[in-house]
Amino acid sequence: MKYPDGILARLGDKIVVWEGNEGVVVCSMDTDEYSEEYPRENVGYLGRGIMVLSEKAGLIHYLT
Repeated sequence: MKYPDGILARLGDKIVVWEGNEGVVVCSMDTDEYSEEYPRENVGYLGRGIMVLSEKAGLIHYLT
């Protein structure tokens, strides 16, 4: 998944989900990067996109 500026989303990126709610990329199926908390074995079935753990909404799956 790419950000609007064309940069590829990567594991550990900190993002603003919406104003007042920040999050961190905890896995990217697109780049095959997974954190210890969200390993490929548990979330790889999603196939594509990224997972973001946000402060206010919890875990969010964004598709590319």
